[in-house]
Amino acid sequence: MATNGVRALTALADPTRRAIFEALPHAARSVGELAQQVGVSSSAVSQHLRVLREARLVMMRPEGNRRLYSLDPRGLADARDYLEQFWPSAIAAYSAALQTAATTAP
Repeated sequence: MATNGVRALTALADPTRRAIFEALPHAARSVGELAQQVGVSSSAVSQHLRVLREARLVMMRPEGNRRLYSLDPRGLADARDYLEQFWPSAIAAYSAALQTAATTAP
């Protein structure tokens, strides 16, 4: 079973979903606004938003007869937590590479 961090990264792997996600940091937007900005149909945006909501990357709030979508910090935290588990080994490999370069330098 995929962790929430993996689910978030998988959701963002699709270029259209990533474009929708990247359109939301500054203001909540409706499906129609997102469709116009990203250049796909409202139906397609709705389907992508469903995936992003399931990955906890966006959240929806009703406002009158519209639904406004904004970023959900929970999914970002999930992705960050997932990636942070790899930092110790990445830093160790970088340190080893620096030491090797220092000892083999003329």
